[in-house]
Amino acid sequence: MNLASLSASYLRARPLHTALSLILLSLGVATIVLLLLVVGQVEERMNRDARGIDLVVGAKGSPMQLILSGIYHLDAPTGNVPLASAQSLATNRLVRKAIPLALGDSWKSYRIVGAGHEYPSHYGATMATGRLWEKPMEAVLGAEVAARTGIGVGARFAGAHGIGGEGDEHKEAPYAVVGILNETGSVLDRLVLTGIDSVWHVHEEHQGPHDEAERKAKEADREVTVVLVQYASPLAAATLPRQINSKSELQAASPANETARLFRIIGVGAEALRAFAVVLMFAAGLSVFIALYTALEERRYDLAVMRTLGASPRRLFGLLLLEGLVLALLGALIGVALGHLLASLLGVWMQSQQQYPVTGLAWQPEELWLVGAALGVGFVAALLPAWRAYRTDVSRTLAQA
Repeated sequence: MNLASLSASYLRARPLHTALSLILLSLGVATIVLLLLVVGQVEERMNRDARGIDLVVGAKGSPMQLILSGIYHLDAPTGNVPLASAQSLATNRLVRKAIPLALGDSWKSYRIVGAGHEYPSHYGATMATGRLWEKPMEAVLGAEVAARTGIGVGARFAGAHGIGGEGDEHKEAPYAVVGILNETGSVLDRLVLTGIDSVWHVHEEHQGPHDEAERKAKEADREVTVVLVQYASPLAAATLPRQINSKSELQAASPANETARLFRIIGVGAEALRAFAVVLMFAAGLSVFIALYTALEERRYDLAVMRTLGASPRRLFGLLLLEGLVLALLGALIGVALGHLLASLLGVWMQSQQQYPVTGLAWQPEELWLVGAALGVGFVAALLPAWRAYRTDVSRTLAQA
């Protein structure tokens, strides 16, 4: 009988000890794997969505809220800013590109974003079918929106006031779907895109009929929600935010600074969970140690008989060490599989809530280090019992039997 089969038979002989060690170790590994997958994918997706955007300009309020609403479409906007201010910003010599967005409505909880064609172009979007909007009240659906709602080119729908779709529907001003975007892996996938003039038209119609003077006055007072800015030179980073923030109606927020602050906040909770997972892995190592050490007393006679049959001390040392490593490897593999399963289930839930998608099919390089750490836990836990098996006194053990 070889070492592997012997180790397997001894582990099967103590099912409760084996199960406890596996459960503790696999839960610890699964927790860390889940954190690696979720935090890694969300951070990668947020960095991708913010790529090429140096500044977000909007109404005064929380800079974090401005970033979350303007780039990631995860929060309510801080308010609107005059169209004239956005147009003035676009002509600033420090600005290479300015993309104004008009927000405030949604459809089936997917946000309707008024923008120019430069917005999908910024993310490299291409058409799966149809075309981009050309006239007011034409809309283009992101890939996820089209897939989950099941509508295609030629369909019509009415947006609702509010970002959660909880407001009154604008039935008097329906949108016509003229195109569907290919999947981009960006925030565009879960947006409904239309022209800014469509958003203005919906809200002006919603407020009821006007005479010509009132209509012209409203056109003069038109607003946008945010402006996504790309710097023209490194000098802009030092001067443009200060210029903008000095104006009473505008606020500038840096995506790099605010997302770094967001991940520092998230990191506190993630580190707490990671510390809990490390405690679980330590407890699993202690469980493996106790199981092997107590089992050693029960197997001293078996080990002594093996010695008389020709097994070397090194072979007995390897036997106990292999048991610890087998337990650790099984726990690590179960934990990795469980972590990916939990990530998949969380991803399904997040997608149903129209949040950032997470998949359990992704792989993080740190998982290999995690499996190595679990094997290290098993090795250290089995070291002392293995050494005692190595030092077994054959004649004394057989005499006491």
